[in-house]
Amino acid sequence: MDEQRFRYAVECNRDMVFRVAYTYLRDAADSDDVTQDVFYKLLTSEKSFETDAYLRNWLVRVTVNECRSLFRRPWRRVEDIEAYANQLQMPSEGHVRVFTAVMRLPERYRVPLVLHYYGGFSTEEIAKLLRVPGPTVRTRLARGRGRLREMLEGDCYD
Repeated sequence: MDEQRFRYAVECNRDMVFRVAYTYLRDAADSDDVTQDVFYKLLTSEKSFETDAYLRNWLVRVTVNECRSLFRRPWRRVEDIEAYANQLQMPSEGHVRVFTAVMRLPERYRVPLVLHYYGGFSTEEIAKLLRVPGPTVRTRLARGRGRLREMLEGDCYD
């Protein structure tokens, strides 16, 4: 991959790769490391990407694999979600509440929700990325939305 195309790929996809990594890992430092590793793999890859969509899917797949390999390390940590949410510049307290609630969901619901609503992936694309059947993704999205609704309705923010 030439330097100009690589820079363009990083600029367009850096935020998405970090968010997917953070969705899995719930730790900003580890997510930064995974993001760097993913783009290093892109730089050293000899793959030819026909379209931006194919590149984007490849980046998400590599990110998921990197996150899963990080889970196997014995020193893995998870940072305080509320503290991290308060460091982010979000438009309102409601955005902070939603972010915190999503990050509290189990991984099986959290990852498809972020890929679908933030990443804009279809359920079939998510199924391919996560290597699960399409109906499973739709079920996880529905259950994740239900749990998210319960969590947000149960919050007492006065």
